Amino acid sequence: MKLLIINPGSTSTKIGVFENETSIYESTLRHSIEALAPYKKMTDQYDFRMGIIVDALKEAGIDVADLDAVVGRGGLVKPIDGGTYHVNEAMLHDLRIGLQGQHASNLGGLIANAIGSKIGKPAFIVDPVVVDEFMEISRISGHPLIKRRSIFHALNQKAIARQYCKDVGKAYTDLNLIVVHMGGGISVGMHAKGRVIDVNNALDGEGPFSPERSGTLPTGDLSALCFSGEYSHADIKKMIAGNGGLVAYFGSNNLLELEDRAKTEPKVKIAIDAMCYQVAKEIGAVSTAVCGEVDAILLTGGIAHSEYITDEVAKRVKFIAEVRKYPGEDELAALAQGALRVLRGEEIAKEYK
Repeated sequence: MKLLIINPGSTSTKIGVFENETSIYESTLRHSIEALAPYKKMTDQYDFRMGIIVDALKEAGIDVADLDAVVGRGGLVKPIDGGTYHVNEAMLHDLRIGLQGQHASNLGGLIANAIGSKIGKPAFIVDPVVVDEFMEISRISGHPLIKRRSIFHALNQKAIARQYCKDVGKAYTDLNLIVVHMGGGISVGMHAKGRVIDVNNALDGEGPFSPERSGTLPTGDLSALCFSGEYSHADIKKMIAGNGGLVAYFGSNNLLELEDRAKTEPKVKIAIDAMCYQVAKEIGAVSTAVCGEVDAILLTGGIAHSEYITDEVAKRVKFIAEVRKYPGEDELAALAQGALRVLRGEEIAKEYK
């Protein structure tokens, strides 16, 4: 099976071509702020990004006619179960209007569909960030005006959970796994028999603080800040997600740099230790979703490359279950695997409604 994978980000588009699980071509197409400036909405960038992708494939000597499927990064569509979905008209409509917001990933399904339609091959998305498999009690926030939402690193979390299951020779639907994605944001998901029944909203900064997000802040102090007259709504949102966490404390989200500084700067070390502590607390909290019956805790994402951080987290939670490390994230491969499961008949592609 030959697959084209498209993963649009805010200032870049990652593309890859896979023959089964093997990557035979990958490229990160970077877009300058100046090049993107003329486009008011994310979907306005469609023609611009499509052109760059087509040119890159031609330059690499890749003939799209040889493809068996095209896979795009899922966008902010309706809350849906995890899995691989056909890109259909209902999905295209919601991606175009930005049903839950304007995000670069919305372009993934749109571009995949256009290329797939041209060559008469299927287009898919896999495990978008809006995967929602919550228990009903997970949705209750404590006030009827606010509902907890499932928005997290679903693609990598699900891929790592499946990888662990493959490693131990068990089915994803038979195990209870806590998957911790640690990157610019941190999400801690409880995968109960194949469904993520609770997870913090990492997009909006809920849960542990991270390199770029403030995490769940004391609500009284936060509300006072909101009405102090010193900050706009946009300012507060940026404080919570983007300029929060370690960036707010030290002006950097570079963990390698901050770990080095921690050797001589006690304040930096305390902050990193506090981040590890909050991650561990979130793991402990979400373990209650299955009454502590956890088969394994999986640490993944870019920060999982840090031996210090993973060890600090592991020492606090190893009493719950075995801790395994899967550093990094390979979104292109995860997208390819989702399509391959469908093409091989291991799963049935879901229909978006």
